[in-house]
Amino acid sequence: MGHALGLYRRLIAANIRSQTSYRVSFWLESLASFIAAITAFLTLALILERFNNIAGWTLWEVAFLYGMVETAFGVMGMLFSGFDPQTFGVQVRLGHFDQLLLRPASITLQVLGSEFILRRLGRIAQGLLVLGLVFTHLHFHWTVAKLLYLPVVFASLVAFYGGLFVIGATLTFWTVESIEAINIFTYGGSELMAYPMNIYQTWMRVFFTYIVPAIFLNYYPALYFLDKPDPFHLPVMVHFLAPAAGFGILAAGLTFWRYGLRHYQSTGT
Repeated sequence: MGHALGLYRRLIAANIRSQTSYRVSFWLESLASFIAAITAFLTLALILERFNNIAGWTLWEVAFLYGMVETAFGVMGMLFSGFDPQTFGVQVRLGHFDQLLLRPASITLQVLGSEFILRRLGRIAQGLLVLGLVFTHLHFHWTVAKLLYLPVVFASLVAFYGGLFVIGATLTFWTVESIEAINIFTYGGSELMAYPMNIYQTWMRVFFTYIVPAIFLNYYPALYFLDKPDPFHLPVMVHFLAPAAGFGILAAGLTFWRYGLRHYQSTGT
């Protein structure tokens, strides 16, 4: 374990040195990422300011959902960027993945440490800024249980998106090129989870409850933190299913990844 962690730290350090070697470019990219993300939130804020609320959720309540998703997705984008289906398929097609297989180290660890995109800091900073504004504008009734559960929910969101990235990357073993449909659950999923789930049609809520358990990762925890009633009248325990949903998807993704490795056939490039 110590050797693996040491290898991972060295891979990440090499990535950071590479990306910060051109500091002006790095900071401009991070700033551009921040501006793009904050512009999206300002658009949402202007819409909600015009209509006052959305399905009974005020601007700052929706901002809580938005800030959690944006920050978690940004952190995941740094930690799991090696598994990003949009770029991993290219590595498979060009034969770069075969080079990793020849090295005497864990292939999962190598892929995990192959990318560490620092420009995601812009998205993370924007998410944290939104959450900071939320905590100053909303009056939370904090308890010890809520304070302990908040970082668990955040980690569960990161694990959930990371698991989807791993699943998408594994699919490219057979498709070679990335499948755009997986973006519905990764990038599209982050957009969906930034809004209250009760605004969506029944079939969509059913899908993202019983097939992809996204509803338990942000919406139900938010109901708990904000002391809002559950419009679907599910058992109280669903507010606390975030760890099972998030880390369950990550575990499923890693199991699928190991299956894909056993059946991987090189493209011959």
